[in-house]
Amino acid sequence: MRFAIIAAILLFSCRSGICQSRPGSYVGRFLRADGLPIVFHVEISGKAAGETWTIRNAGERIRVTSIRRRGDSVFIDMPVFESSFRLRDHGQGYTGDWVKAGERQPEILQPVELRPGAVTFPPDRGAASTDITGRWKVAFTRPNGTQRAAIAEFRQSGQRLTGTFLTPTGDYRYLEGVISGDSLQLSCFDGSHAYYFGARLEGPDRILDGIFAAGLTHMEPWTAERDAEASLDGASARMEWVPGSPPLRFRFPDLDSNVVALNDERFRGKVVVLQILGSWCPNCMDETAFLSEYYRKNRGRGVEVIGLAYEYSTDFRRSSRSLAKFRDRFGVEYPMLVTGVTSSDTFRTEKTLPGFTPIRAFPTTIFLGRDGRVRKTEAGYAGPATGRHHEAFRREFEETVDALLRE
Repeated sequence: MRFAIIAAILLFSCRSGICQSRPGSYVGRFLRADGLPIVFHVEISGKAAGETWTIRNAGERIRVTSIRRRGDSVFIDMPVFESSFRLRDHGQGYTGDWVKAGERQPEILQPVELRPGAVTFPPDRGAASTDITGRWKVAFTRPNGTQRAAIAEFRQSGQRLTGTFLTPTGDYRYLEGVISGDSLQLSCFDGSHAYYFGARLEGPDRILDGIFAAGLTHMEPWTAERDAEASLDGASARMEWVPGSPPLRFRFPDLDSNVVALNDERFRGKVVVLQILGSWCPNCMDETAFLSEYYRKNRGRGVEVIGLAYEYSTDFRRSSRSLAKFRDRFGVEYPMLVTGVTSSDTFRTEKTLPGFTPIRAFPTTIFLGRDGRVRKTEAGYAGPATGRHHEAFRREFEETVDALLRE
């Protein structure tokens, strides 16, 4: 009875236009028509102008401070990506929509609810039947029936499970969930990704009946087998320089409309790293964090970095606003250039980098020697959620640049 009275007071207060932040733990859930549970954890702290929402994905914490309340309405802008929430505070949680910008649609709405609580996946099937910590060889089945290869890296402690999936074009970042009985469940939300992975364990070395769900409707089956030596062939995702092509040249505006060219004085005689990115791309966000830190520490050695952005829109103002979130969040000091060509343009490579085979992955990294010639290309990015794969990437990146600097 006491709880009902308190809830009624809160609900009346919100509808009366005086609703305030209520600190605590909340579980968010995207409401797919098929009921698959894409869930995430939110911690709300502070009051009024100091309100903060912190989204947790395993070891990641996304701090959100752009929060506006008007009556029982709450408007939340994510710190990166063209992504926001439009919610109604009904005194016992929140309901509304996650709003994500798209290529063909200005806005994609996905229903969402947040309710008080701290448990995303109740371990209702009891203790874990086995420990799946380690590396797994994974096969996803696309909607057209073809298969795509991946690697899973899992870390299990009792029923708690974290990990990620790697593909030739990047990783699925920080996943968190449980193993209860023979049931596996993982999910994440980072402002762009909204993912769920479920499956059945068949002993310690096989995973069957997997389901991967993303966004409103996307779904793919998957299976996996334990394989400590599993690896991926990145050649199919890598763009390459075509021998005999004219020298690489480009000129694009930066976020302040200043035109930057590859043959500008600041780049001559230096090792240049080209970052192919989009502000819609979570793996590009992770790579931007790495490149920004690397550039601050190494620019004095004769290294330059240039970001070439392919956005959802050809509108310069929209593109530069979205890219500015990357720049501001990670303190980017290298030029980020707006190509003016969308990521979905089938002629994006011919229009911007005609000496290359097609761009197949975001991000892609291109290394230029001091003489301006293309020396190496890499597709995708193994982010910090991948553990040893990320450390291997960092070592290889640094070794490549060091070798080019010695020339």
